[in-house]
Amino acid sequence: MNLLDYFDKSAAAHADRVCAKDAIASRTYRDVQLASFRLANVLRDLGVDPQTRVAILSENTAAAFECVVGVLRAGCTWVPIGTNQSVDATIAMLDGTDTQVMLYSRRHAKKAHDAIARCRSLRHTICVDHEDGYSPALQSLLVEAAEADPRIEPSPNDVVTLLSSGGTTGKPKGVMMTNRCWEMVIASFMVRYQHDHAVHLVAAPITHAAGGAALALCALGFTNVLIDGFEPTKVLSAIERHRVTLLGLTPTAIRLLVKHPSAREHDYASLRFFIYAGAPMPIETIKEAIDVFGPVMTTAFGQTETGHDVTFMSPIDLATAHAGGDDVRLRSCGRPTPFVRVEVMSDRGELLGPNEIGEIVVRGDQLMTGYYNDAAETARASRGGWHHTGDLGYRDRDGLFYLVDRKRDVIIRGGFNVFPSEIEAVIRQHAAVRDCAVVGLPDDDWGEVPAAVVEADSAALDVGELQALCRSKLALLQLPRSFEIWPELPRGQAGKVSRSLVRERLVAGMPAAPREGHWPVNRTT
Repeated sequence: MNLLDYFDKSAAAHADRVCAKDAIASRTYRDVQLASFRLANVLRDLGVDPQTRVAILSENTAAAFECVVGVLRAGCTWVPIGTNQSVDATIAMLDGTDTQVMLYSRRHAKKAHDAIARCRSLRHTICVDHEDGYSPALQSLLVEAAEADPRIEPSPNDVVTLLSSGGTTGKPKGVMMTNRCWEMVIASFMVRYQHDHAVHLVAAPITHAAGGAALALCALGFTNVLIDGFEPTKVLSAIERHRVTLLGLTPTAIRLLVKHPSAREHDYASLRFFIYAGAPMPIETIKEAIDVFGPVMTTAFGQTETGHDVTFMSPIDLATAHAGGDDVRLRSCGRPTPFVRVEVMSDRGELLGPNEIGEIVVRGDQLMTGYYNDAAETARASRGGWHHTGDLGYRDRDGLFYLVDRKRDVIIRGGFNVFPSEIEAVIRQHAAVRDCAVVGLPDDDWGEVPAAVVEADSAALDVGELQALCRSKLALLQLPRSFEIWPELPRGQAGKVSRSLVRERLVAGMPAAPREGHWPVNRTT
């Protein structure tokens, strides 16, 4: 079966159930299915062939989600474009994937117009919600489109999504996911997330993992409630108002939720799964989240290249660890999901035993088939028949996995390994720290030394307090040589802090320039 077969099964079983809704529109499964027929026929009338790459640049809206389904209905490959990535990164992704068609919203028309002017691959562009002088409005094209199923039958091996991996600096890579890959993702979701009255709150951008999750959850008959931009009060009230049963956010976003003054004023009884992933979450924040939202917190580990999660820590596992005071187990990212094999590998290619640190490697049919037009990177990532995640970790004797750090980010200080994540976990314990990044900087005596950059809630944060906190909890080799306070840390399109950009700016001696209304950088050595 292909990805759209699963959607159509839900449309047949739940035609009148809401599939996608935002602040102004609500679409049933039948509505979305019919809209996808029409958009597929629009693309066909424009001469767009199956397997053509079609980009969508839009904020979270029901209309944008309908476009995703319509692109897949045409047998084309969906290329999500992050709304927060730069114009240069957008153009690199479009040209790097030979994308010929782009649909965009009025809000992001300026970026779209720049791309239209500079992209060599684009042939057709459509504005989803406006006639803007550059491109026809989608609605004007749909008026003339047939509402019949175009009946394009993709192969299980056809590439249906090309998500971006990397691209924070340098060239982004297009991750190729086929119908077969998505079928395994859906199977894994069915095992873990099937429940009645299922409502998915899409508070993260649909241009990244949240969009793929929304598609996969349609196979389970979920209603997808789309929020345009993360804002704590909006998310907290939406959980109660829409009786949300599942959502996923980054640890940074969850910290903002649990610290919000109105966090305990809403009803979260509907929640079944509140997933955090993408970065480590401080133990105290996990405990606070369980206290606020109930025994529903869930964590997982995965990458764009792995299709979705490859490990999973269930709500009952986390709640049990919390109730038993097991802080070690609260740091776990869980056990392997049903349809993948996960192991830990040494630099020599040997599979390691319990409690031995090495690179986490994965094997299974839900993984990508490779990077688009990049055989060298594909071979590097999949050498020896395993996908190499680039993440260091270990497995305990109970089969639970733990992340240690990114392999490329390990700091070698005087011949000893220093893991930035261990230092970051301590710094995040300070109440005024929103987030932080620790990177290695060149040093004549030690080779590398840790340097910490902090994103703080207040300009009044005392760096001396951070130094004292680190001295009380870290070994001498782990102590940061310097601290800086920036108004905002650089992030990738998934919202994860980019250590590589932090390191670049520190090495160049050019930290993020303070913006109007923000405090200046505070450098202390």
